[in-house]
Parts: sequence; C-alpha cells; structure tokens
Amino acid sequence: MKLRTKALALAMTAAAGISLAAPAAARDTISIVGSSTVYPFATVVAERFGSNTEFNTPKLESTGSGGGMKLFCQGIGTQHPDISNASRRMKTSEFELCQKNGVTDITEFRIGSDGIVIASSKDAENLNLTLQQLFLALGEKVPVDGKWVANPNKNWSDIDAGLPNKPIRVMGPPPTSGTRDSFNELALAAGCDKLPEAKDLSKDEHKATCESIREDGAFIEAGENDNLIVQKLISDTGMYGVFGFSFLEENADRLQAATLDGMVPTAEDIAADKYPVARSLFFYVKKAHVGVVPGIAEYVGEFASNSALGQNGYLKDVGLIVPPRDQLAVLMDKAENMPNLTIDELK
Repeated sequence: MKLRTKALALAMTAAAGISLAAPAAARDTISIVGSSTVYPFATVVAERFGSNTEFNTPKLESTGSGGGMKLFCQGIGTQHPDISNASRRMKTSEFELCQKNGVTDITEFRIGSDGIVIASSKDAENLNLTLQQLFLALGEKVPVDGKWVANPNKNWSDIDAGLPNKPIRVMGPPPTSGTRDSFNELALAAGCDKLPEAKDLSKDEHKATCESIREDGAFIEAGENDNLIVQKLISDTGMYGVFGFSFLEENADRLQAATLDGMVPTAEDIAADKYPVARSLFFYVKKAHVGVVPGIAEYVGEFASNSALGQNGYLKDVGLIVPPRDQLAVLMDKAENMPNLTIDELK
C-alpha cells in the first residue's frame, strides 16, 4: 500500500478523534519539535520535502528532546506537534504521559547515530581525558578520602598533573536536552563507575551522584543552540564545549575534539559503537495526526528513504552517521506500516 493511501486510511480513524478531543483551527503545515542535535538533519529533509512535493515545508522548533516530548505528549489536536525529534530514546515516563493525554498511537524511528564530543578551538590546548577524569572535573560530588563531597577541583591539573593548569570551564546543554541526558549517562556515569567508591552507592544514590553536574560555575548551560557553543569556543581558548559530533564535523576547520578513553571520535567508530560516548537519534510520529495534517506520512517516507538515509544519501553528506542497510530496510517498512511503539520496547 502506498504511503498516500496509508495516510488516508489512518486519517479515517483519527480525524473524528481530533475534532472531538480538541477543536482547533485547521493546520496545513507539519509541526516538528525536539532535539537540537536532530534539528539540522530534520531541517534538510523538511526543506527538500517542501521543494519537491505539493506540501508545505514543515515548521521545526529546536526545543530540546525533553521539551519536545513534553509538547508532543500534551494531547491530540492540531494545536499540538505532529512529530518530536530526540537525541535519546523516549523515556517510559514520557510514554506514560502521552498515554494519559490520549496520545496512544506512536511510531518510533531510529534514524542513525551520533557521538557526544568534548571540543575546543584549534588554538586551545587539547584535552586527553579518561571518562573517570571527566567525571572528576564535572561531577557535582566526587570522592575525597572515601567520602562524597562537593567537587573541589578548580583546575584540570587538580585532577591529574598531566592535564592543563587552567580553570575547568565547560559549556554544555541544559537538562531539557537529550544531549545532556546522554552525556550524563554515557560519559559522567560511566566515568563515575570506574571509581571504587561508586560500588557502595545504592541505585538511587548512584543516579543522584553519578549523573549530576556541578553547579558552581565550572559547567555553563548554553541553551538549546549548539551553534552558540561553537562560537564561544572559537572566541575563548580556555573554554571547552559538549555537543554532537555533527557540529564538530561542520566546524572541523576551527574546532578539535578531545581524546576520550584513548579515542578521538570518528564516524566509523561511532557507527560501530566503539567510541565511548556514542548514542542513537530518533523521531516519533503521532499517528492520530497522519492524514489530518497534510503530508506527515509522505515526510516520514522521505526521511526513511534511500536518498536521505542510504549509504550515499544526502543526510550522510551533512554529517549524520546513517544506519546500515538492514536497519534502513526496517525503517522503510515502519514508514509504510507505522507500527505502534509499546512500553515494553522502552524498558
């Protein structure tokens, strides 16, 4: 069944629900919210979609993964977004919020991979860090003489004499960002786990201690616009930044990446999950809006196409680490059939 036909079939069961649940002005443009990391890739798809089809170019907002999920899960109706981008998987709590608010039919698309990097200006002193050292630099509490205390490390050299004798100053995303969630889990918690004192933490203590970033000025929240971090790094050689690998590639002539656990990030190592801070990228579709807001199924079909996500696709050209061929085939099937995401898949 072609996507256009599938869209109309889904619309027959969805339209009445939208009109009854939340009457709103008709909307003829797809509304997309969510991750700042996925934003540039989705923008490229949206612009091509708007240029090459009869549909309007979708409207995108970079709200962060958490902010996007909150908006996406508020309800059914054209006053709510149709699609939410995310630089980490939907949380079970977000899925439950969606269900509570009537957003019961959701399809998940894993569009590829990205890595989180610690970057700096090429004029700055580059960092060669272990994840343990990174945690000792940015963790809210660190062990001193066997006790967890407020992080006392002021300079990088306080952690290891081989690191720069410069203040720890790192810009990164806010708590609403999927990049922040992934960084906390994949970088900070992984570094914390290498400390012997972490073994004595309970599950709740582990999350509170190992995934909490210090708030004394060493870590500076930079909002959802990763380009602002890039500009700051270029103008300040004492600053380091946390963002996705794609932004590093876009600015490879001006920025460099720190070595983490002996690895400099490359597309090949991120795709193979060898780089220690690699993560997957997603978008989520509200099926009740398919066929009600024109073009959703067709936009999804474009995103999941070989021309976009193939090994020679245009998204690879702009820095996305695209899925292997077998995973792309799964995405194409999802675009055709829109299977419902279940909470068991998220656990």
